[in-house]
Amino acid sequence: MPTEILMPALSPTMEEGTLAKWLVKEGDTVSSGDLLAEIETDKATMEFEAVDEGIVGKILIPEGTEGVKVNTPIAVLLEEGESADDIAATPAKAPEAAPAADAGNEAAAPAASEAPAPAPAPAAPVKADGGRIFASPLARRIAAQKGLDLAQIKGSGPHGRIVKADVEGATATPAMAPAPAAAATAAPAPVAAPAGPSADMVARMYEGRAYEEVKLDGMRKTIAARLAEAKQTIPHFYLRRDIKLDALLKFRSQLNKQLESRGVKLSVNDFIIKAVANALQQVPECNAVWAGDRVLQLKPSDVAVAVAIEGGLFTPVLQDADSKSLSALSTEMKDLAARARERKLAPHEYQGGTFAISNLGMYGIDNFDAIVNPPHAGILAVGTGAKKPVVGEDGELTVATVMSVTMSVDHRVIDGALGAQLLQAIVDNLENPMVMLA
Repeated sequence: MPTEILMPALSPTMEEGTLAKWLVKEGDTVSSGDLLAEIETDKATMEFEAVDEGIVGKILIPEGTEGVKVNTPIAVLLEEGESADDIAATPAKAPEAAPAADAGNEAAAPAASEAPAPAPAPAAPVKADGGRIFASPLARRIAAQKGLDLAQIKGSGPHGRIVKADVEGATATPAMAPAPAAAATAAPAPVAAPAGPSADMVARMYEGRAYEEVKLDGMRKTIAARLAEAKQTIPHFYLRRDIKLDALLKFRSQLNKQLESRGVKLSVNDFIIKAVANALQQVPECNAVWAGDRVLQLKPSDVAVAVAIEGGLFTPVLQDADSKSLSALSTEMKDLAARARERKLAPHEYQGGTFAISNLGMYGIDNFDAIVNPPHAGILAVGTGAKKPVVGEDGELTVATVMSVTMSVDHRVIDGALGAQLLQAIVDNLENPMVMLA
């Protein structure tokens, strides 16, 4: 039976994508692991691999098509011995219910009852909870030969689909009897969040004014949706501190002179990354993420850093930042930032992390409040370092280089006093930079 190839979800936030390029054509034979297409997600262009073997019978979505929803059929795969004619012969899904007989046409009802009932189609396998099992035709055939219960096998294909590799190593186990269906309980309809004005309403407001309509790409749509959700659902609170940078700037200058022969030049941002990573180890309760009904507290410090790119931003993650040297962090950050601007990061390079840094100091911004990027527990917004008058320890007025930071915190994960401890640790690390190397 022909198998539909569905538009995959290649990132956690992907709802639709662009089918940039087909790497196969109709009639090609493919095996599991072969590259089928290049797909542009909301973050990057990625290659899509086949999970089944077969022949590409028909390409349903031409390359270059934008806005293809996840789980939309994009091609049809045929088994050995099948042809393109089998695609058209595949029976359509039966309607949910037959239309009621027209009261004014009583003769139609007896005629319908005299017609022979069609033979029922074999039912698709179902799980114990009544849900349908999705498996490739080849996987179903192997399972039948080995006497396997597909309900007991976890699929590794897209959206949990059972593929050949899942059943080849499985052993037969007694099939579980389906559990009785629980009585359906009508759930209360969720209260919809108030929506903003529609596109047509906004356009009418500016009727007669010259403007250019800018089409949103996948990244911009995702940023808009995720940050709107974050601001509405995460209980933010904000902690602010000024940090004196004179000791750090002096120490950085000394290190850069020594690292010049190795081609390494440390930035202030490298020190901030290291300071945050170490602080998360000093206050481990803050090294956590919100997971819906629980909090996950991580052991390593995985720090995300916002990188502005054309049309949006990435937050590549520096894993194990607490255990890496400043020069290693600097080199890794430069590489991640460069590939982020080219949209060539792999998903594992921008997913995860517990805490983020957003630095607008290089743009002359004194201070700002950043939005927590779920599931992170917080984000540090970093302003510019500027010469300011300060009162010294002896009470005398002096001048120092001061940087303003604001820490946005998810109150579900971090309470006020705990957040204050984390920010104090960050300040201490930056004002005493040599301690970070100890």
